[in-house]
Amino acid sequence: MALNRRFFLAGLLASPLAAAYQKAAQSAAPMRIRRIETVYWKSRQDAPFWPHWTWLKIETESGESGIGETYPRNSNEAAAIHGVASQLMGRDPRDIESIWADLYRSFDYQVTGGAEMRAMSAIDLALWDLLGKSLNAPVYRLIGGKTNPRVRLYNTCFPYKYDFLREPEKIMRELIDTRGIRAIKIWPFDGAAERNGHQYITQQDIDQALAPVRKLRDTFGNEIEIAMEFHSNWNLPAAVRIARALEPYRPMWLEDMLLPGNPNQYRELALATSLPLTISERMAGKMQFEQLLAARAAKFVMFDVTWCGGLTEARKIATMADAYQLPVVPHTAGGPLLFYASTHLTTASPNVWIQESCQRFYERDWPAMLENPIVPRDGFIQVPEEPGFGMKIKPEAWNHPAAVRQVSGR
Repeated sequence: MALNRRFFLAGLLASPLAAAYQKAAQSAAPMRIRRIETVYWKSRQDAPFWPHWTWLKIETESGESGIGETYPRNSNEAAAIHGVASQLMGRDPRDIESIWADLYRSFDYQVTGGAEMRAMSAIDLALWDLLGKSLNAPVYRLIGGKTNPRVRLYNTCFPYKYDFLREPEKIMRELIDTRGIRAIKIWPFDGAAERNGHQYITQQDIDQALAPVRKLRDTFGNEIEIAMEFHSNWNLPAAVRIARALEPYRPMWLEDMLLPGNPNQYRELALATSLPLTISERMAGKMQFEQLLAARAAKFVMFDVTWCGGLTEARKIATMADAYQLPVVPHTAGGPLLFYASTHLTTASPNVWIQESCQRFYERDWPAMLENPIVPRDGFIQVPEEPGFGMKIKPEAWNHPAAVRQVSGR
């Protein structure tokens, strides 16, 4: 058995693809970071593509570059990026794990989270993009290869053609007919949370919020999946009451019903309903996710690669979830690189249930800013085969006159 295992590993390492990347890495010229640039917009209305993120470009002395991204507190995140620029100058950008650990320790001293963790996420993504480009390889090839040639998608109903509160069936019908997508995420309980100060929910509130859920289920039956988003709006008693009211409609999951940070209360919620819980795009770092997994509350693990610590940390969170036999469901309701990078991760990961997408983004916003926007087909997305993450920003988008630009280095 041991001999067979050694032969297997030797064959794996000797594969033509692995050998090619190993040879490229060994023969690569030395790299040193020399310049960091951030670009963001003060308002989503400042450009024709609805920007609410910060882009980051890391450049080396030899001219290679990688793109990172985070959101939505743009000025804070840009300031955090430039605040650690001096720690990055002169370093080899291929030392991704070392850079991550050094930045994390620096940020932990300042209380890790918020703008600091999101800045680190953007830096990490830029380093992975740069690494892929330097090896002429798509990132998914560097993190395990193609486990999922296609990744299943659901649609999050950002403002576009129809209001999901009034006409959710029109959104779903168009997506089925044009994109083959048969899963939809809505958040009809948010209005009641705002009205009631997040403190309580009445039966009248529940009946009103159930209307679009009922319309979707009555129209499409079990041919579609319905994901319920709650934006962490509720306390435990209200969440239990809502969950039980939703049980007859068999949603795919209940997402972020409570504020994160108290996994024991999430465990109580999980025990009070037959519906599965999804938690949580708002969490950052593997240590927070370890506490969540240990509580046995989530059935689906959600993270955002531009918030949780970048691809480096998202890979570890996905692996931790796999050890608990739980699937991941990446959050992608941000900028375009978030979607691209998430697709590389889900392509390579063995425990993927479904991935988020937004019809408005790939039909309306991305074509105005990207040279090669990827779009769903037959309900799935396929990863780009270009080097790095494969996202190409139009020069006129990067250099948009309303953009706020800042440079560190030379």
